[in-house]
Amino acid sequence: MASAPSVLIVEDNYLLLEMLTSLCEQEGMVVLAASSGEAALTMLRDGRTAIDWLFTDINLPGLIDGWEVAAAYRERHPRRPVVYASTAARQERRSVPGSLYVRKPFQIRDIVALARMMAAAGEVGEGMRAAG
Repeated sequence: MASAPSVLIVEDNYLLLEMLTSLCEQEGMVVLAASSGEAALTMLRDGRTAIDWLFTDINLPGLIDGWEVAAAYRERHPRRPVVYASTAARQERRSVPGSLYVRKPFQIRDIVALARMMAAAGEVGEGMRAAG
């Protein structure tokens, strides 16, 4: 992969969004950040920047939740990885190939490791399994 991998991070908690953005940038990634599902969909539709993977909170303010953001992302990039995050222990489970589920609050080191893995893998495809 010639260019730096890119990630779209969708998170309504601004402090967490900033932290995740900084962590991914430290790993050499290009980060697009959105604080709502609507903003994320606008970025996806714009399509000016290729997005290698998606990190989305499931429970977002407004009408568009993380499931819908991921569905729109997967329409464009069916084999690229998606990481879902939520505070709920028992989130509505939608088994999506190539996705991971992380529960908030998560350990920063786990997200750093995840970012490194995504940066190294680029387009992962079928190699990832849903976690829970």
